[in-house]
Amino acid sequence: MTRGFSLMELVVVLAILAIGAALVAPGIGRAADDIRARSEIGAVAAFLRSAREHAVTRGQAMEVRVDDETHTLVMRQTGRAGDPAVQATRVVSSLVRIAAGPPAPSVTFLPHGMSTGARFALATPGARAYVITVDTLTGRVSTARAGS
Repeated sequence: MTRGFSLMELVVVLAILAIGAALVAPGIGRAADDIRARSEIGAVAAFLRSAREHAVTRGQAMEVRVDDETHTLVMRQTGRAGDPAVQATRVVSSLVRIAAGPPAPSVTFLPHGMSTGARFALATPGARAYVITVDTLTGRVSTARAGS
């Protein structure tokens, strides 16, 4: 009685495994890009929340503006004489295209927690789109997938 597998059986199993790996590998790459993009969107929302926190704790209005040329978010202290002081900047990953929507390409958080309100549209690879909304009355920053 012979034990083991024939060479033909081993070749067939290896071929099936190779085909399966070839089908699954591209999906893993796309999933990793999607996770990185969602992480970046969360970081943009966190930056906006940080600006609101700075405004409330320091009692000074803070503006966040999208700089399209350098692909960054810039947080500035406003209401001071002269040039507003830059408090923080954040480079937005190339995986995400960000555009500020109406009413303005920036949002200002006021010391009592309110804001001027804003809507930022973010596009990621694979035609996924997200929206970050800053509420005018509460200054609350919320993130949602576009179309949901």
